[in-house]
Amino acid sequence: MKTELADIIQKRFNVPEDDFMEAQSLQDIQGGSILDILVSKDVLTENQALEGLSIFYGIPFYTELQTENMSTDFTGRIPIQFLKEHLMVPLTAKKDDENGEDQNGESIADENDTLCLIAVNDPTLFQPFDDLLRYLKDNYGVKKFQTVIAPKETIISVINYAYDQGSDSAEQLVQDMEEDSSSIISEIEETADLLDDRSDAPLIKLVNHIISQSIKARASDIHIEPYQHTLKVRYRVDGILYELLTPPKHIQSALISRVKVMAKMNIAEKRLPQDGRIEVKKGDQDIDIRVSTIPTSFGERVVLRLLNKTSALLSLSDLGLETDKLEVVQELIKSPHGIILVTGPTGSGKTTTLYAVLSSINTSDINIITIEDPIEYQIPGISQIQVNQKIDLTFARGLRSIVRQDPDVILIGEIRDLETSEIAVQSALTGHLVFSTLHTNDSAGSITRLVDIGVEPFLISSSVIAVMAQRLVRVLCTDCRESYEPDESILNSIEVTAEQIQESVIYRAKGCENCFFTGYRGRKSISEILVMDSNIRKLVLETFDAGQIKQAALDQNMITLREDGIIKVKKGITSISEVLRVAQK
Repeated sequence: MKTELADIIQKRFNVPEDDFMEAQSLQDIQGGSILDILVSKDVLTENQALEGLSIFYGIPFYTELQTENMSTDFTGRIPIQFLKEHLMVPLTAKKDDENGEDQNGESIADENDTLCLIAVNDPTLFQPFDDLLRYLKDNYGVKKFQTVIAPKETIISVINYAYDQGSDSAEQLVQDMEEDSSSIISEIEETADLLDDRSDAPLIKLVNHIISQSIKARASDIHIEPYQHTLKVRYRVDGILYELLTPPKHIQSALISRVKVMAKMNIAEKRLPQDGRIEVKKGDQDIDIRVSTIPTSFGERVVLRLLNKTSALLSLSDLGLETDKLEVVQELIKSPHGIILVTGPTGSGKTTTLYAVLSSINTSDINIITIEDPIEYQIPGISQIQVNQKIDLTFARGLRSIVRQDPDVILIGEIRDLETSEIAVQSALTGHLVFSTLHTNDSAGSITRLVDIGVEPFLISSSVIAVMAQRLVRVLCTDCRESYEPDESILNSIEVTAEQIQESVIYRAKGCENCFFTGYRGRKSISEILVMDSNIRKLVLETFDAGQIKQAALDQNMITLREDGIIKVKKGITSISEVLRVAQK
């Protein structure tokens, strides 16, 4: 027999009778909600099911929830697990400026009464809802409330936001530690979600806070640096280090030990460098953290490299390549064999570029295998191998096995030694397309570097088809950037005349809340591409001098890193100071 709710759902969303009867039969067998069954079978969407509940119960349905003025006072006392388990969250209490009516239609005249919006996913969970409402009335003076229905993901997002905003400040956590100097580190497994860890231990809260704030600021690294009389915590955002916190020196040992426990490192060994890894969640973000410690004169120095696995892979068009360079890259990656190298210092986006390239050529008719240290992003359809030094799975050993797996395309995380480079060259010469990275200053320098490793010039000439050097420049914040006319000395520094930029608007950084007062938000790459044509191949056989090779490339109209940066300055993407910072003449 149909219920009124089922009748509403079937009529409003035209649910076929057969689907409805099948769902009803499943409900008789396994129990549960008929709406959940219809959603699980893709007969209804979650929003349609919630809209039906909204009509049946007479409760408003919100697809989005506003958090601009949301109070987070409740986060200190209501466990996040309770709200997530029952999928409900109290939103900002507002002051009524005008008289209105409550849910019972009675007049409300007291402007000081607090109106609390409580979002729920399932309005039939009466007991948890009553517990929450009673707590809000007893502790926050809530007299008026309105219940609304919202999607699961929307509620989870608001819960994560509230507990992130409601966390103690770093300074307050340090003060708590000073007041309770006897607190010791507890060797426990790290909670899956940083927002779920409501531990009362100030030290644990401090480490969680440092990691959480760094993730929020889009930091790539966290540095814990001991000095003679001080301890500094800094994080790197868009390539620049900023000071996050200066904790008291006496908590240094406990703080570093806590990080080492999380990374499953030996906390008793303080004389040797160590490496470890932490996997944490922050709300809906999966974060992989590589931890490195080294002994210094004043204690162990720790660097945490943050990798947000939830970030979407970039496409080639997102890398910031100019149209002509994008066309060159798209043509190069169609090559049936050869080596394509991406060079630049650590943190210059080499791996991101190679992932974008692999994603663009990843089709069902080719076999792509990678060997990396570490695997930064999982790419569907590509076999990825993780280097493991502890079991002697090196780049060279893994690469020898890869070539027996019938690959079409091979990605080597980095060419570090002669053995790896020789296998890469042999693979390229036997019909494979090989991508890899090198640490060199420019594209021409990579030829010198390969010779230095021990690769014969005639093998380089035969196998390498292109070298792309790149750097990352910070992108000006569009909310606060300001235009100006650079003086002659600044223009001379980038070898540009006033006539060359007279039709362009030049911007510089200013700073606002949206960019953490840095003036920049995000990064784009600048690059130069050295294509190995017949002239350069011949030159490589004669000499491996980087200066001569670069001059030959310039004669072939190669756009240098500096010139590419100037193009982005003219487009208003970045500033002159940024180009000067990352690109040499």
